[in-house]
Amino acid sequence: MSASGGTKAIVAALGANLAIAVAKFVAFLFSGSSSMLAESVHSLADSGNQGLLLLGGKRAQREATPQHPFGYGRERYIYAFLVSIVLFSVGGMFAVYEGYEKIRHPHELEAWYWPVGVLVFAIIAEGFSFRTAIKESNESRGSLSWTDFIRRAKAPELPVVLLEDFGALIGLVLALGGVGLALGTGNGVWDGIGTLCIGILLIAIALVLAAETKSLLLGEAAGTDQVEKIKAAVVDGDTVTGIIHMRTLHLGPEELLVAAKIAVQHDDTADEVANAINAAESRIRAAVPIARVIYLEPDIYNAAAAAAGINPAKAPGGAPATPDPEAATTPGPEAPEPGAADPDDTASGDTASGDTAPGDTASDDTPPGDTGKPTESGH
Repeated sequence: MSASGGTKAIVAALGANLAIAVAKFVAFLFSGSSSMLAESVHSLADSGNQGLLLLGGKRAQREATPQHPFGYGRERYIYAFLVSIVLFSVGGMFAVYEGYEKIRHPHELEAWYWPVGVLVFAIIAEGFSFRTAIKESNESRGSLSWTDFIRRAKAPELPVVLLEDFGALIGLVLALGGVGLALGTGNGVWDGIGTLCIGILLIAIALVLAAETKSLLLGEAAGTDQVEKIKAAVVDGDTVTGIIHMRTLHLGPEELLVAAKIAVQHDDTADEVANAINAAESRIRAAVPIARVIYLEPDIYNAAAAAAGINPAKAPGGAPATPDPEAATTPGPEAPEPGAADPDDTASGDTASGDTAPGDTASDDTPPGDTGKPTESGH
């Protein structure tokens, strides 16, 4: 796992949670506090979650295979999604059940100094872990707010650790409040209410993590700033005159796929087009280093067809051009320029064909045996 994956934050959280889980369970045995039992299970679940994140980061580093030609980078998303499931089931649902049972059958706390002392220790330990996660996140967060960082981060580990530590600190405060009220009033129901609140908090955090990780699993495009850098790098104004349309996809947190149809001059030779594609790939990698898999397909941009609305896919960026009002009265569509691409070529089914110009190859990261040329779409 790269440094951006927050390995330091994960290890710090793992050590803190293991120590806290043992301390909380000891406090539960001496006091009988349901808040302590729920918190000990919560910390144990968090420890398992950090183990899952480390395992996912390790497995994601495996080399690409013929069966998985784009590698295993998305395993980090899969294990992060498993974390949300564990947090929901083991942490949240168990705490809700314990809180409900304690409210129905309350009892006084015994040896109250055990849970209070452990909770104070746990707050200090979780605060250290949370501070480490914040420090690691600030290195990649930039000017983004914390909400935007959690929603836009492509590496799932730091958002997971941040939300877990934040939830743990709030849960500890709730547990301390429940224990304190139970001691002050002599009514053990408050301990159950604190436990119930902890469960609801954990379920809410688990749902947020599941939603964000699901988006990463489905496949997210590059960030807006990265897309703009790629667009600026592709066009050189000489051989490559524009981008007809482009798609990006994260194959993993630090690996980006770029596929684009680029406009070239109609009188360029195959050798000139091939050299232009190779140069464009080099410029893209220099501008966005995580762009490791690149497919560029040359085409002739038909300005007349795009302006008339005959083939919106020929508009730069793939955006439909505004149709010419007079085009509706024209008996038939204007014939494309000699050498132009097929006007029926649309953005949705327009993929690189096997007839692309020499030099239109994939990146150097393409697995052995893969020619790097995308095949004709099946739809």
